[in-house]
Amino acid sequence: MKKLLIITSLILMFLVAGQESYAQCAMCRGSVESSMGNGRNNVGIGLNTGIVYLFVMPYLIVAVIGYLWYRNSRKIRQEREFISARIKQAYPS
Repeated sequence: MKKLLIITSLILMFLVAGQESYAQCAMCRGSVESSMGNGRNNVGIGLNTGIVYLFVMPYLIVAVIGYLWYRNSRKIRQEREFISARIKQAYPS
């Protein structure tokens, strides 16, 4: 039940955030077109850098979470193996 609540809240969060992000496209496009009309391309370069930044960040976040999960599971597995070895040592068959 707890997982379902978390998944549902994440889906709702992405849906709400998605509606707001569409509103910015026209503003960015208008800003780039006006700066290109003046002969400057600085805004376009900055906008492209921002797009790359926004593109890479979710992958980095997922990679960090995956690494932390792997490290934690490896640590737990080592603890279980240690406890199992101690039990086998204490109670030989």
